[in-house]
Amino acid sequence: MKYIYHILLIALLLVSCSGNKKNSVEKALKSENIETIRKKRGELVNSQQTLSDQIKLLDKKIKTLDTTKNIPLITTFKVNPTVFKHVLELQGNVTTKNLLTITPEYNGILTNVYVKDGQNVTKGQILAKIDGGGLSQQLAQFKIQAELAKTTFERQRRLWDQKIGSEIQFLQAQSTYESQKEAVNQMNQQISKTIVRAPFTGTIDDVITEQGSVVAAGQTQLMRIVNLDDMYIETEVPERYVSNVVKGKSVFVDLPVLGKTINAKVRQTSDFINPANRTFKAEIEVPNKDKTIKPNLTARLKINDYTNENALLIPQSVISENAEGEQYVYIIIDKNSNGIGTAKRMIIETGRTQGDIIEVLKGLKDGAEIIKEGARSVRDDQSVEVINYEDTKVNEK
Repeated sequence: MKYIYHILLIALLLVSCSGNKKNSVEKALKSENIETIRKKRGELVNSQQTLSDQIKLLDKKIKTLDTTKNIPLITTFKVNPTVFKHVLELQGNVTTKNLLTITPEYNGILTNVYVKDGQNVTKGQILAKIDGGGLSQQLAQFKIQAELAKTTFERQRRLWDQKIGSEIQFLQAQSTYESQKEAVNQMNQQISKTIVRAPFTGTIDDVITEQGSVVAAGQTQLMRIVNLDDMYIETEVPERYVSNVVKGKSVFVDLPVLGKTINAKVRQTSDFINPANRTFKAEIEVPNKDKTIKPNLTARLKINDYTNENALLIPQSVISENAEGEQYVYIIIDKNSNGIGTAKRMIIETGRTQGDIIEVLKGLKDGAEIIKEGARSVRDDQSVEVINYEDTKVNEK
């Protein structure tokens, strides 16, 4: 403080001198004598240089004696063990295996459509019918021929049992009868293809082709049926998580369009790695009792792929890296009651990140006081002053 008083005293002297110099300057100006004015100016320049040199000497001494001026001001926080649940963030689409666009199995005219949009149907229910083009008449003829072949075969069998007739006649009758039965069965199968049935219980979402239209087998879209009971989300997971994302893993599902969140689990993972993008598929089952979740909705997924019950977490912003590629932070040691301590560089090994925090695997102990603000400006073994100490955990996000 005494050096500050010296500066104030010099300042007062300067003010006093400036008053006197002002009067002498006014006198010199009033003299109208150029030699007198030049002389006065030289005196002022010499005085100014002398004062400047004296002030520099005082500043240099103050800088040497005032040690607190060179101590950086920093803030710190204490690192404590906490539960760290790392999540893998992905995007997926809602889908269902019970979503189908029905196409006909037979070419012809769509003679009847028995359902409408929004109608609930059961598995096996008749939805539509296609004109068979005379298949019923052919079936009737095949049945008559089959009855005749049956009668012939039965009579031939009775004769053969009585050792009457030849074996070849019996075998021919049997073959004819079997052929006619097969013809009837094939015709029944052809006729069944003219009837369109519901493949599963659900709702007719859209009747696409109207009654009276000509339809082609396997090509014309007749109607779309959907069942919203068995819904799931399908997503593609990078191959490096193949050991972490497995059946039964917890998943937090966010459906932003609906403003809805669901806690679910992985119900199935694929055993095939797609060579094109190095991913595998995972299915997450989602309940849909209120029928609000629709196919093809976008879902945001957070899968808990790693958990550490005693993790040391720090902000990534406090970490620096040296020329060898090692990561380090500064901790405070030997802190006194005035908050003055020593910065110590600690080489660390880090693990997984989540948002702006990172897990420290090696290099830090429980309770270490880490420099937060000012970490980039300190040096190893440098004295620092802690101005704001946070005895709090770095929370997992």
